[in-house]
This record gives sequence, structure tokens and C-alpha cells, in this order.
Amino acid sequence: MGREAALPSFKSVFGVARAAIPVCYCGYLLYYFVDVSGSMNEAWDTGLGPTVLGLGVVSMLFSIPLLLKLVKMFSGPRRPWSGGGAPTDDDDDDNGAAADAIVARYLAQRSAEAAASPPAARPAPGGSSRPSFGRKSG
Repeated sequence: MGREAALPSFKSVFGVARAAIPVCYCGYLLYYFVDVSGSMNEAWDTGLGPTVLGLGVVSMLFSIPLLLKLVKMFSGPRRPWSGGGAPTDDDDDDNGAAADAIVARYLAQRSAEAAASPPAARPAPGGSSRPSFGRKSG
């Protein structure tokens, strides 16, 4: 059976469109300045050379996030498991049952310890066994 191609989500399409806006804007300005001067040689002669060069560099820098978003969108869905290898047959949903058993065993042990230990003795209300600081009264 073949792998069905999943349609990209609205969020990923919107992210690609948002990343393409600055690339298109800088590309349009680059095209405009070269078109106004007639050629690259005339752009350098009229003083637009650094502007055209800067727009080219900025456009290339803005294209990096666009390319990353496109690769992420078309690379396919991510794998649901976090391990490095493929899932095996013994990787069923036993982890949830084991965690429940551990918590139940802990709570049973905790309640057994609480029932076995007598309550702590309270100090007599008249005397204070705490150390005092400063002058002693009385």
C-alpha cells in the first residue's frame, strides 16, 4: 500500500506565505532598481549598485526561513514515538498500566505507614522547651 499524501495544514501554509512576503518584497525592489537603471552595469554607474547588492543579500537572508518552512511542510508527518528506532511489538500501551500500579502501590504503602505509626506526642502546654534568644525573662 502506498503512503497517502497529507494536505498541509492552514497553519503551515500561512507560515510559508508569511515567510514569503519579505522575500517577494525584496525581490520586487531588486527587480525595480535593475529595471530603472537598465542593467547591472548602469546600476553601478548611477550609484544603485550597493542598494542592489544589499537587497540581494537581504533577500537571500529572508529566504532561509522560507526554505526551512517549505522543507518542514513537505517532509511529511513527524513520527509519533520519541525513540530512535522503529516501534516494536512489545511497545504496547503497557506504560500507563505500569504507572497506575506504581502509584497505587505507593498510596497503599503510605496509608499503611500512617496507620502503623502512633501520633506524635505533643509538648506540655505550660513549659517551653524552645531556646530563647536575648535576655531571659523571669
